[in-house]
Amino acid sequence: MTDTHLVYAYAVLRRTPEAAAAAAHLRGVAGEPVRLVDPATDASPLSFAVGPVPPGDYAEAPLQAHLDDLDWLESTVRSHHGVVAGLVASGTAVLPLRLATVYPDEHSARHALDTRRDYFLSLLARLTGHVELGVKIYAAPDAAPPGSDPRSTQEAAPGLGVGRAYQALRRRRQRRTEEAWHAVVRGAARLTETAGVLSVDRVAHSPERTGPAGRGTTLGNDAYLVPRDRVDAFRTGVLAVARGIPGLRVEVTGPWAPYSFALQPEPAP
Repeated sequence: MTDTHLVYAYAVLRRTPEAAAAAAHLRGVAGEPVRLVDPATDASPLSFAVGPVPPGDYAEAPLQAHLDDLDWLESTVRSHHGVVAGLVASGTAVLPLRLATVYPDEHSARHALDTRRDYFLSLLARLTGHVELGVKIYAAPDAAPPGSDPRSTQEAAPGLGVGRAYQALRRRRQRRTEEAWHAVVRGAARLTETAGVLSVDRVAHSPERTGPAGRGTTLGNDAYLVPRDRVDAFRTGVLAVARGIPGLRVEVTGPWAPYSFALQPEPAP
């Protein structure tokens, strides 16, 4: 690492032989080798996973410009996540840092690691043995029950005029739609409650107004901190709640490194 490069920090972790070996095989956002650096003092078991990156891309001004480049941003996110995932695979607890956490030099990175020792250790203690699972809930209730085709007004409502029959069917269809919607909302609430029981923490992310094509309206977009040995039970329990409720769709993703539960430190000035 030369003085002309900045230091990109990917994660905080406890130094272990397995973690050091994993880092040695990783490449970072600039294709650079990743390694572990220790704090300025020897009083801490913590390390930063870092890599040297060029100022031409990661100094403040060019970095801000890059953040408007979606292709660059996607590539950087993938590379950043790849480093974190590689460290997680070593079996050690990992505290992911936010994208583009950059220090001016290695001394600054070591100093930050040293001064925030207790903070980092408390977070790692909480995250050890846990992973993040994502749960997205979609509502796509059927708008009309079978046999309520408004085009069959005389058959569906014999004895009424066509206009009155059509209005009656519209009201019936609206009631059924509302009932289906309320059933989905109640199911989503039960699902969230079940997920909460099977996890130790939850972070609610802002749901998109509409889900992916065919999914409908997004009702929930949450992250859960789940004990590693409870991942299968969590997934099974959440999916079981959604089963049998027409129009309720759920996606469980992960396990991931616990990004949503890692408070992100700012680089030292």
